[in-house]
Amino acid sequence: MTLSSRFSTPLIKQQRFFLHLIAGISALVVASTALAAPADAYPDRLIKLVVPFPAGGPTDIVARPLAHDLSAQLKQTVVIENKGGAGGAIAADSVAKSPADGYTLLVGTVGTQAINAALYKKLPYDPAVDFTPLGVVAAAPVAIVVNAKSPYQTLADLVAAAKKKPASISFGSAGNGTPGHLTGEMFSTAAGIKFAHIPYRGSAPAVTDLLGQQIEVMFDPVQSVLPHIQSGKLRVLAISGAQRSPVLPQVPTVAESGYKQFEAEAWWAIYAPANLPAAIASQLSKNIAEIVASASFRDRLTSLGVTPVSIPPGPYAKFGRNELEKWGKAVHESGAQID
Repeated sequence: MTLSSRFSTPLIKQQRFFLHLIAGISALVVASTALAAPADAYPDRLIKLVVPFPAGGPTDIVARPLAHDLSAQLKQTVVIENKGGAGGAIAADSVAKSPADGYTLLVGTVGTQAINAALYKKLPYDPAVDFTPLGVVAAAPVAIVVNAKSPYQTLADLVAAAKKKPASISFGSAGNGTPGHLTGEMFSTAAGIKFAHIPYRGSAPAVTDLLGQQIEVMFDPVQSVLPHIQSGKLRVLAISGAQRSPVLPQVPTVAESGYKQFEAEAWWAIYAPANLPAAIASQLSKNIAEIVASASFRDRLTSLGVTPVSIPPGPYAKFGRNELEKWGKAVHESGAQID
């Protein structure tokens, strides 16, 4: 064996070793890149924003400008899917059971996330553990409205009539467990009266029946009935907020009408299924907060009587617990219960 051959054989073996090592490292890099790609590339396809009520209702009114702005922020299509039924529980449950990948989000309400837990004996989802909260986006008072042809000119007129005819005056809401439903129940308790509650599958059909005088009164977030108030087709007797609404400054609050400390407010927030990857949750929360703070979003909502509200995931934990407790107590005191 020559001197050169004695040294060339180990060299070849070393070269082969390093080639195998480089190949292995490359494979690991490719594999790790593939594993990281879903979070790093998010979003790379259409995002679905599920609204738990039919189109045209108060939740839909908040969701559509949000979807528009979120699409622009993420540079990806965001579509609305209206899925009504069971006070929003059907849609909320479907999102809770969806993959936690950021492509299915819920426009949750005070009903789906705070009221339903106490109202339904067998709720298929747990609002406290089955979702990743991404931020509260808006709030609005509930309006108490009647047909413009109704004999009730004031809230006092309505209460007086209800006391004379217990359980005979029909009040409509967007469905069992909605803010309108429970606000109506809370007011009934405060006023010592009893309405005949008629739940609908969303605000729009209830408003249609109110306009057609099939029902006598309706409790619903102000944005869904405001156009009909402004057109003179509906008369608003009071609103449930702590202060008068800027879009209805002449309308008294329920508290001003003789029911001190009465206050109820609807709110809307965005949720993903539980265990959403932290990077995606952080990105979406940031995007949502920026939208809520924007002048364009504020202008579109405030003109409808809705107030943009930003409560990010951190403070939301306390907010969520307080709302569950507050509305749970209200459900218990009203006696409302759904099997």
